[in-house]
Amino acid sequence: MGMFVSTAPAPAGDATAIQAGRSNPDPLAAQVFRSDAEVRVGETRVMEVIRGIHAVKLRSCTAYLIAEDRLTLIDAGLPGSKAPLDRYLRKIGRDLSELDRIICTHGHPDHIGGVRELAAGGAEVLIHPDDLAGVGVSLQEVMRARTRGHLLHFITPHPGEATPMVDGDVIPVLGGLRVIHTPGHTPGSVCLWAPRHRLLFTGDVLQVRWGRLTYASAFFSHDYPAARAAVSRLATLDVETIALAHYGLWQRDAHERLRALAAAAS
Repeated sequence: MGMFVSTAPAPAGDATAIQAGRSNPDPLAAQVFRSDAEVRVGETRVMEVIRGIHAVKLRSCTAYLIAEDRLTLIDAGLPGSKAPLDRYLRKIGRDLSELDRIICTHGHPDHIGGVRELAAGGAEVLIHPDDLAGVGVSLQEVMRARTRGHLLHFITPHPGEATPMVDGDVIPVLGGLRVIHTPGHTPGSVCLWAPRHRLLFTGDVLQVRWGRLTYASAFFSHDYPAARAAVSRLATLDVETIALAHYGLWQRDAHERLRALAAAAS
């Protein structure tokens, strides 16, 4: 366990967003939102989805930038993601040298591929040890497992030196960001829970299909039944906003939808 762990209390708060797209009468249908702080500066769209939290489009992944006294990045995109992050930081008056840590929600290439270049200035890299161990598996292991998830691990560049983060760790940002181990999509997939904002970062543990929030991709998951079952760990949280890695924000019925998914999986 790294030195990042904190037990700081997380006071209550809220998130503000406005709906983008048409409404749907189905109470479990998708409600994807954009921030009312969205502006376009030059060719870079500035998206502060919640005060101090930015959605940043990197290569093949939306990362979430936590801008406090120092910077924390959730997920790192594919290799080549340094340039778009650098452009975004300049637009908001920040600099890559302020990046203290990169939290990887799981070990697929579109989430940790850009780590080495982004962490070159000394940022700490956090990842669950089960995924760090899986990156760079041998071709023989891939052939034995015969899942696309293992194939993705095989082609994922190793992030280099990293700090293990495990279930229950609390990262000292947003008043306390708790690590929740949700294995299945990958063995080390995690979600990150910020009670202050009632905000849940899910990486690829959840996705949106046919306008509905649902389980991780069966196509790319290591263990799809486990990925479905892992949602039960999220259903007990008082979630208002879900930040997805490829689908933006989901809000309003978040808690109810998580409960429905957990019930269906059981």
